[in-house]
Amino acid sequence: MLTAEQNDELTQVEAGTPMGEVLRRYWYPVAFTRELEEFPVKRVELLGEFFALWRSPGGRLGIVPEACPHRKASLAYGVVEADGIRCPYHGWVFNADGECTEQPAERDNTAFQNRVKAQAGKVEELGGLIWAYVGPMPAPELPRFDTYVMEGFRDIGWADLPCNYVQIMENAVDPHHVEFLHGRYFEFVGRHEGFTAPASFGKEHVKIGFTPFEWGIIKRRVLKGATEENDDWKVGHPLVFPYNMRVGGGGIHQMQIRVPINRTTTRFMLYTVHSPDGYEHVEQPVIPDYELPVYDKDGRHVTNYVEGQDIMAWVTQGAITDRTTEHLGRSDIGIAMLRKMFREQMDVVAAGGDPLGTIREPHERIDLPCEKDKFHAGGAQFALDFCDMGSSRFSPMLDTIKKIHISAADKIASEKAAADS
Repeated sequence: MLTAEQNDELTQVEAGTPMGEVLRRYWYPVAFTRELEEFPVKRVELLGEFFALWRSPGGRLGIVPEACPHRKASLAYGVVEADGIRCPYHGWVFNADGECTEQPAERDNTAFQNRVKAQAGKVEELGGLIWAYVGPMPAPELPRFDTYVMEGFRDIGWADLPCNYVQIMENAVDPHHVEFLHGRYFEFVGRHEGFTAPASFGKEHVKIGFTPFEWGIIKRRVLKGATEENDDWKVGHPLVFPYNMRVGGGGIHQMQIRVPINRTTTRFMLYTVHSPDGYEHVEQPVIPDYELPVYDKDGRHVTNYVEGQDIMAWVTQGAITDRTTEHLGRSDIGIAMLRKMFREQMDVVAAGGDPLGTIREPHERIDLPCEKDKFHAGGAQFALDFCDMGSSRFSPMLDTIKKIHISAADKIASEKAAADS
């Protein structure tokens, strides 16, 4: 367990706090690309602060604190122009570097204009998402993780959850919950709602392990009926510090993103790429996004799909879980490792260093280790279970996604049959 002071420090996101300063050294998705195409300016909240995010007519992206440096009116209601955003109140213009380029009522006072500046961040578009960095400069490179740049058919599920991001991240190094929350509990819900839960999720864990690596922690498991030669142990999948987890299986590649909006609100995102062996390219002019159901009409958590079960477990711990009264066991070794990693990175940043996973060199793609044969369940069957019993069941593209997996499996089977004949 942690002391109240340690729990408070671990869960902070605000500027000037040890953990808040660590978090400000990373890039975050703050909007969908389609949002700024629909309207060029958006108010966004990140790490407990509000910002104005915009795209100029020429395509340049910018982000500055919402409050105009002049009289604190909201720049999120500003006029987007060729060289920046114009405050709706008095017309001052700020460019993507935060420089004040125009003060209509102060035309003769250029020295005054040069002294005014907004604390601009950096913005880039990648994989259908708008990413922002709002920490100290110079900004690190935006990591081009494999899911965001690989070939495949994409969609993005999301929900804003009323809890601190740390309790969501602790789930990422908690393998044992799968056989109970997504196994036994799933079966219980299925019996009462009239469906059959996927058997692969209920397999018993024989062994778990965790390996620190350059991006965070690789989680490993051996399930009953498998060995250390199976993907779940030999390859595993990573927690990507400080707010992601990369998972996969059956031709599905997914980054689970947990953006700290503020201390008690987290945007949970499922960035999914469907790219099974045998995949044939499908055009996507726009990457669709869809909101995940959290509560039903009676205010109860929706728990008849995998991620809904996770959401229930995270949110019912409270806005900030009380770690002073918990009782960690041997199965919680991954959680202890993650908390130590958070503490170590607070010390690194306090000493003026770059935290874990900072990348300063331009690059094309970062491939993360991730199992392909998830739960040794077989490729196509795992993918279809994922579509029917996971978040993808709510995707507006569900029919297309299923056809992609079925068509790819048929193609591989035909090619194999031809090769064997």
